[in-house]
Amino acid sequence: MKLDTKAMRYLTAEDWRVLTAVEMGSRNHELVPTPLIAQISGLRGGTGVHKCISNLAKVGLIAKVKNAKYDGYRLTYGGLDYLALNTHRKQKSVHSVGNQIGVGKESDIYVVADDSGTQRVLKIHRLGRISFRTVKANRDYLRNRSSGSWMYMSRLAAMKEFAFMSVLRDNGFPVPKPIAQSRHTIVMSLIDAFPLRQISSIPEPALLYSELIDMILRLARHGLIHGDFNEFNILVEERPSSTGAATSTSKNVSDEPSMLPVDTQLADASSNISPSSVTLVPTLIDFPQMLSVDHANAEFYFDRDVSCIKRFFERRFHFSSDEPGPFFSDVKKTMGRDSKRLDVEVEATGFSKRMAKELEVYMRDVGVDGDAETEDALEGDRDDNEPPSADEVEIEDIGDEKLQQADVAGEATEPAIVDTMEKLSLQAESTSTDAGEASLPLDLVSNPHDVSQKIHSKKKASGWAI
Repeated sequence: MKLDTKAMRYLTAEDWRVLTAVEMGSRNHELVPTPLIAQISGLRGGTGVHKCISNLAKVGLIAKVKNAKYDGYRLTYGGLDYLALNTHRKQKSVHSVGNQIGVGKESDIYVVADDSGTQRVLKIHRLGRISFRTVKANRDYLRNRSSGSWMYMSRLAAMKEFAFMSVLRDNGFPVPKPIAQSRHTIVMSLIDAFPLRQISSIPEPALLYSELIDMILRLARHGLIHGDFNEFNILVEERPSSTGAATSTSKNVSDEPSMLPVDTQLADASSNISPSSVTLVPTLIDFPQMLSVDHANAEFYFDRDVSCIKRFFERRFHFSSDEPGPFFSDVKKTMGRDSKRLDVEVEATGFSKRMAKELEVYMRDVGVDGDAETEDALEGDRDDNEPPSADEVEIEDIGDEKLQQADVAGEATEPAIVDTMEKLSLQAESTSTDAGEASLPLDLVSNPHDVSQKIHSKKKASGWAI
């Protein structure tokens, strides 16, 4: 959804109190009753509450539900965005909102600025945006939190990413600098870098490949696995090299304000920096799916991170390593010898194992499993020797079952049976058209993926100060 901050400057203090009351009531009510909103907000007089509710509903911060059994309102994603931005405004971490620079399956990325004009990144988690239609079928794991599942899980995702980012930054990992976190939003530093998926060529692929594999191993030695380590979540920054050769090194990211560019070729002929004087610095982003090495599926996610990097470098840069691995069993032996366990530090920040388990179950049940699942669709078609996906197997099984049923029907070759079937068919033709149409099979789309794909066009946000 689009983040529109135009109405934020016109909200009064009473409007904010009513909006906060709707948020508090959403913890136990899917549709917050109007008397409860008036009770929580503490405003005197019923007319004032109804006026604030009308103002909030006009700008889409709260909404009614059709065919509801009682008079009430629910909090929308726009209302939750406004509450988070208001907190950032009071903390002086965000003063104005600019353009949208990125959109993911479960998040939106915007450029923001503080009072001094320093540009930063605002990441808004939107769990349930593409998978909300399946949330009702998977709400049992939330126990009594079914009414506010999308708000609760989006907040957990932001808390987890902020906790991991803070711990990794303090221990020298190349990640953006975390600045603030409120509800389902995170404010972090803006990196002057190219997303790895937009880079067509680099001077020395082997150096950058070695750097990324070392980063995976370093994370594992500290007890962490990224879980979504691929070209979508790696930024590559160009820095002038003092050694006069193209190198790749991992350092802390710069706090300088910057912008993410478009598709490009690093250190090409049109650049002012020659390939021999460029240092490529990778920066890791996106941590909602990071997990501990003690996780039951840790080996699977570790191997997937390694295979994603190997496959991308082989396809894009035509580079493949001669050395096999690395393997999770080898890393497990050296884990924790000369480094501390960062997964324990993350739990000490307040993001408990219970929260991590609830978020993991939610993301698994609604089908949120990172960007690695869409990598093959963007980079190329699947190999012939690669096994089909679960959805394809299900479709193929259904097709085989129908073919078997057709074969069974075709086995009726006796003359008496054929005559009986012809009579039945003549009787069926004389029945009503409704009954005949009900027996017709459904026409399925030949390629459902072509229908489901949509083009996301980048639109400018308001750019107004909030």
